[in-house]
Amino acid sequence: MAARKTSDTVQTSWTRVTPEHPVAVGSSVDVRSRYIEAWSHGFTVAEHVDRGCLIRRLSDGSVLPDVFGWSEVRAESRNRDVA
Repeated sequence: MAARKTSDTVQTSWTRVTPEHPVAVGSSVDVRSRYIEAWSHGFTVAEHVDRGCLIRRLSDGSVLPDVFGWSEVRAESRNRDVA
């Protein structure tokens, strides 16, 4: 497991699912929007970090700068109408 320090967060390259990291790196996920309080799709888990995960937006490949907690991320829903 490689790790690098960026500001106050240690980023790691864990790829397996564990109780502390319930969604594997590279998995398609829905993300809970902090602005409209709804689930949005079109993301993957880019990297696990000590407080949650970093998210990659599929539309442009960008890794979002915020850390998302595990309560804000879920495995991608196949039914887009389910909130």
